[in-house]
Amino acid sequence: MARWGITLPLIGVPVLDHRALVSELGDLGYTDVWSAETTGTDAFTPLALAAQWSSSLRFGPAIAPVYTRGPATLAMTAATLAEVTGGRFVLGIGSSSPAIVQRWNAIPFEEPFKRTRDTLRFLKAALAGEKVTASYDTFAVSGFKLERPPAEKVPIMLAALRPNMLRLAGREADGAITNWLAATDVPQVRAELGEGSELAARIFVCPTEDADAARALGRMLISTYLTVPAYAAFHGWLGRGDVLRPMHEAWAAGDRKGASKSIPDSVVDALVVHGSLDRCRERVAEYQAAGVDTPIIALLPTGGDQVEQVRALAPRG
Repeated sequence: MARWGITLPLIGVPVLDHRALVSELGDLGYTDVWSAETTGTDAFTPLALAAQWSSSLRFGPAIAPVYTRGPATLAMTAATLAEVTGGRFVLGIGSSSPAIVQRWNAIPFEEPFKRTRDTLRFLKAALAGEKVTASYDTFAVSGFKLERPPAEKVPIMLAALRPNMLRLAGREADGAITNWLAATDVPQVRAELGEGSELAARIFVCPTEDADAARALGRMLISTYLTVPAYAAFHGWLGRGDVLRPMHEAWAAGDRKGASKSIPDSVVDALVVHGSLDRCRERVAEYQAAGVDTPIIALLPTGGDQVEQVRALAPRG
């Protein structure tokens, strides 16, 4: 089936105030609700609540960091979400970033590829109900077995930006979750993931016809995110190394405003969907046409009614 997702909670909207919206998402044509975890809500609590307000949607975190919860705790949380969603749960995991893991959670951000791979392998065994005693490259587990393993397989998807992680997701996981890419970048990402694996993409949508305002917000976000080493390498691989070099140089020199100003309109327009609601919906569909199985709208604030914007961004048959 064609999937169409939304990121919840909406910015600035209390978690419990989403009940009415979630209850109508399925009728609007949405299939998925995906959470995020940075400095707002945690990745799982909003999903557990939302699952009680809808009997049709699929739910997943995009993503839960593999460092900030122990392997057994992550397995227990996933099993609980699988139970409370009635099996409509996908576990999205990834390495996250040095800021979230090390600066905010005081956990060393070491060997992210191996840690993600090891956590994936542990979770596959644990969620299948196996008793796990294993030494991985980045941690060891002795004698863990879920008291109530999920009745059905819990799909696991990996946050993936570059070839090694995309290939791992294609080989050993059930798909990949990516973000901060243009629709024209999707074939390159899909080629590394391979066919037959689900590709989800979080797409930042700013529904306003004030292009200057949308680009100003987009520049701020791009300079904040794409200067993170993993995203810098991602866009270097995608071919934007030269055009983004002035941003990186200004950022490294401590010139945050200069970094933002140096980003060309063409880059902002490629990475941030903006325009009328109809145009935004059309541009999200372009990602789907390019090879994204599950587009996940991340609504950026414009001062408008976010609930009405979510309704208007629903897929059209």
